[in-house]
Amino acid sequence: MKPILTSFTEAIKGIKDSSTIMVGGFGLVGIPENLILALAESGIKDLTVISNNCGVDEWGLGLLLQNKQIKKMIGSYVGENKEFERQVLSGELEVELVPQGTLAERIRAGGAGIPAFYTPAGVGTPIADGKEVREFDGKMYLLEKGMTADFSLVRASKGDKMGNLVYNKTARNFNPMIAAAGKVTIAEVEELVEIGELDPDQIHTPSIYVQKLIVGKQQKKIERLTVQK
Repeated sequence: MKPILTSFTEAIKGIKDSSTIMVGGFGLVGIPENLILALAESGIKDLTVISNNCGVDEWGLGLLLQNKQIKKMIGSYVGENKEFERQVLSGELEVELVPQGTLAERIRAGGAGIPAFYTPAGVGTPIADGKEVREFDGKMYLLEKGMTADFSLVRASKGDKMGNLVYNKTARNFNPMIAAAGKVTIAEVEELVEIGELDPDQIHTPSIYVQKLIVGKQQKKIERLTVQK
């Protein structure tokens, strides 16, 4: 059994100033809401954050932006976050924008112990500046490096007491690979079940990748609400 914590402040213990963290989620779907709130309240600063996007104003990783806790953001989508845009344009925030497929593969490669790989995405663009470009079968490819983090924060719909995790729908886009790429992975789960209750064929993250577990109720806010007229 893995440590099952009851305090989100305790769960993020060990994350220090200047840490590199990966945070799961796709938009606001599948983000570890309570772990992010704990980070926002902690005052930890100068973080390098790797995530698909940076939340929205006043929610998700946007809370860390407002508090000026993020020094560098590595992601693929600026999204609906005006504060993100403001800090980038003012030079307050260092940003590395990565094509979304490349970002996903860099994280997956890091978790799999693969140091680098070639991809056609970004060839002939500013993304290729300073990087090796090589030809394979008449087509040019860009060398990209795998990524790991000091800590990975993920959210699962279900987890068992061993640390096996199941994600719901779009939450599977980045959470599974991020869980594998952190030296310490902290999983926030909506429902905790006994060992053996999860169907082994349905497990998305094996327990070997998870170091800490905590149960948290989610608000599940919507990034942009769209309704019929």
